[in-house]
Amino acid sequence: MLFCTQKFLFFFLVVFTVYWALPWQRVRVVLLLIASYYFYASWNPMLASLIFLTTTLDYAVARLMDASASERLRRALLTLSIGVNVGLLVYFKYANFFLASLADCLNAAGMSASLPMLSVILPVGISFYTFEAISYTVDVYRRRIPAERNLAHFLLFILFFPHLVAGPIVRASDFLPQVRRKKRWNWLRIALGGKLVLLGLFKKLAIANRMALLVDPVFANPTAYESSVLWMAAVGYAFQVYCDFSGYSDLALGTAQLLGYRLAVNFNLPFAAANVTDFWRRWHISLSNWIRDYIFFPLGGSRSGRLRTAANLLIAMTLCGLWHGANWPMVAWGTLNGLCMVVHRFFKEWAQRRPMLDRLLQTTAGIAVRIGLTFLTFVLTLVVFRTASLAAGMGMMERMFVSHSGLASPVPPISFWMIATIIAAAHLLAAYPASWNLWERLPSWAHGFGYAGLLIVSLILAPANTPTFIYFQF
Repeated sequence: MLFCTQKFLFFFLVVFTVYWALPWQRVRVVLLLIASYYFYASWNPMLASLIFLTTTLDYAVARLMDASASERLRRALLTLSIGVNVGLLVYFKYANFFLASLADCLNAAGMSASLPMLSVILPVGISFYTFEAISYTVDVYRRRIPAERNLAHFLLFILFFPHLVAGPIVRASDFLPQVRRKKRWNWLRIALGGKLVLLGLFKKLAIANRMALLVDPVFANPTAYESSVLWMAAVGYAFQVYCDFSGYSDLALGTAQLLGYRLAVNFNLPFAAANVTDFWRRWHISLSNWIRDYIFFPLGGSRSGRLRTAANLLIAMTLCGLWHGANWPMVAWGTLNGLCMVVHRFFKEWAQRRPMLDRLLQTTAGIAVRIGLTFLTFVLTLVVFRTASLAAGMGMMERMFVSHSGLASPVPPISFWMIATIIAAAHLLAAYPASWNLWERLPSWAHGFGYAGLLIVSLILAPANTPTFIYFQF
């Protein structure tokens, strides 16, 4: 049930109307649970039931951990919960990848092997709700939060449909108190939710889906196109994946706000980042924070010397790449980002010992150059991320840097430059909040025309076919 479809609009309007018509908070929670289960079950009822069962297991495990004084029992319960969640994730998402990789290794060693592939359906959003469940049980084990005693509240924490299939990854300490809090109609919150929904629709329909018309044909056959078109497609994919995922996040935040819930912001002007480390503080923030808190810090973080810190960064980002997809290009993409973060860390230490260079890097021109280099780095790593194989990614980059002739752009280049201008202008405006004062001073009728115009433009520019959200596959 895609957010940008009439089916979801009808579903949400029914839920929204009934939700605010109900005067009882407990009944509202039950309504959201039923709606969330239906939302996922409309795709696959069996997998919706599987989520329900594993979530119930995590609830019971956390209750037992919270009540137990035995460290051995608590550790065994934590291992059980993590083992079940990771085991299901590995089975559904990574089993065939591991089997195929093992077969390739055996064949490379001269041992003929043909391992059978499993016939499994990848549950939509499994990586997101698995990480939410793991963070909850780990936090209960560490006694950072108490175990939730209300099963319905805990089920809603995992199953809440705005964030169920593509995040943001929520924390129990943020979400569960909101479930218990009585919700009251608030026009300001409704207005904020509506604005976020409109912004998300614009990003998805008018930019991401439009950019797919350039990106998909070029990445499907990069050897057929000239070098300049490959550069346009690579940059265009950066725009596409950003507007697709941040557009979904805006829709998730907006629909949650319309129901009285606040989800964490997932993007913060990532293309204004001046280095790779800063980029990952702005891009998919909920995942970056999860990896920091539950992988990087437990490995030792940055407390164990420069080389150990570099190794921890590489491990964390390689696992981040594996989280994104069960193939070697994703693993390589994560490792490349880890290497870039290590290089930045060493360069930062080196530059700080040279005051003149450090001051130069902090000037407006220096920051602009750093932003450009960070964006270029991200674009090049995305070539590996997007292509079907490492060889295809390397081949495409070779054609990008060595001039080749070929087909022209499958869409008019003006479309690409218009989208690039819109994204650059949006980042500049958002970087200077004072510029929004002019908009806030306008009368309400002007705001209404502006938001209506944004919706109309989104619907006009949207291609006939609406691709699914990119991050649904993760």
